[in-house]
Amino acid sequence: MSFIIDWKEDRNLTLLVDFYELTMANGFLKSGVGNKIAYFDLYFRKVPDNGGFCVFAGLQQLIEYLKNLKFSSQDIEYLRSKNMFDEEFISYLENFNFTCDVWSVNEGTPVFPNEPLVVVKGPIMQAQFIETMLLLTINHQTLIATKTNRIVRAAKGRSVMEFGSRRAQGYDGAIFGARAAYIGGCTSTACTIAEKLFGVPAVGTMAHSWVQLFDTELEAFRAWVKAYPENSLLLVDTYNVLKSGIPNAIKVFKEELAPLGIRPKGIRIDSGDITYLTEKARIMLDEAGFEDCKILVSNSLDEYIIRDVLSQGAKIDSFGVGERLITSKSAPVLGGVYKLVAVEEDGSIIPKIKISENPEKITTPGFKQVYRLFDKYTHKAIADLITFNDEIIDDSKPLEIFDPIYTWKRKRLDNYYAKKLLNPIFESGKCVYTSPSVKEIREYSQNEVSNLWDEVLRFDFPHKYYVDLSSNIWEMKYSLLRKHNLKYR
Repeated sequence: MSFIIDWKEDRNLTLLVDFYELTMANGFLKSGVGNKIAYFDLYFRKVPDNGGFCVFAGLQQLIEYLKNLKFSSQDIEYLRSKNMFDEEFISYLENFNFTCDVWSVNEGTPVFPNEPLVVVKGPIMQAQFIETMLLLTINHQTLIATKTNRIVRAAKGRSVMEFGSRRAQGYDGAIFGARAAYIGGCTSTACTIAEKLFGVPAVGTMAHSWVQLFDTELEAFRAWVKAYPENSLLLVDTYNVLKSGIPNAIKVFKEELAPLGIRPKGIRIDSGDITYLTEKARIMLDEAGFEDCKILVSNSLDEYIIRDVLSQGAKIDSFGVGERLITSKSAPVLGGVYKLVAVEEDGSIIPKIKISENPEKITTPGFKQVYRLFDKYTHKAIADLITFNDEIIDDSKPLEIFDPIYTWKRKRLDNYYAKKLLNPIFESGKCVYTSPSVKEIREYSQNEVSNLWDEVLRFDFPHKYYVDLSSNIWEMKYSLLRKHNLKYR
């Protein structure tokens, strides 16, 4: 029986916007340009943790937000009380109807800096208004999915469970963080509501308080396995892992489970020298005849600690990772931005550019598509190519790509194929996309990440994956740069 329900339930998040979205919308209407068609790109500039890529996540919540975008009577009453907005604008909001077109990459896709992940086309009043929620939703879940992917890859096939709810940045940080962590590769979560809402498997056994409550550790373990004989995973570090925790666990496994013909699930260690303790624990469990008893560890883990303890010979079957995953503690912000890139005038698309003395903040104008180019034989991703939306990549013909900054760096592709990354999500405000299940997104993501070269997957100094511009985009961008340079010289 499925318990997956609408994440929004009865919450109306329409006013979860920066206030300037409202002042600009009112100003657009007063200026007579409120219905001018504009194009916006959502993208990020830098991968957290100096990594090689991000894992795109949050699309489903973005869809639900846009499908439920409406102003309640309380919203209207509040806005009118500000005495800043014209009645014409208030009336527009009372009868609001979302009419934008939206394109997006698929959730779970590995993505790279400066390429459009979400494209919005529509009346400037609407396309601008949704900026905050688009960024909030995509920035957060992409950040957590990306961090999780790093942690899961460090675990080298061992299961990773998300244990971070109590240290997350608020309720939604815990709930949607658990969803994003599952997309990033976690096998399960301790966050119960995430299973109710999204179908992410929820797991858990005991805390130290269970052991402390009883007169002895042995008594606590007996009570647990009697209550949950098929879920006999015991927390063994309340007092002393090697001198009491594991010996008592072994005693209970033999005396309570063996007569029932039940094998123990495992032990959990939540403190101490992980490498040393798990090596000793493995020996003790094996000598007692419990070679199949799993060892789970937790305690402020991240990809670097996991990588190090495994390289040191730690005997670990699975990891529970909390605060450093759910908050992406080492790099807690994904700097996604949402920029105007074009407008329509008399049926023509006019590219717009934002120029800055910081080169990384110069935008790429135009209504665009992104192609991922794959090697025809290895199926590994070679590069991404940003083109105009109506450009077609004919992968039956050779293609020359070049670095948009260091233009002398060029590569000729012969045996390749091209795949569009941006897919229609909304057409004239109507959702035309059916979201996969979170499990399907997770499986898709694992497959797509496997198509990246190992050099891109490195934690330290990963190979730069190239995101190039088509010749047409490049020429348009630099003609606008020259034009504005001459204009303001």
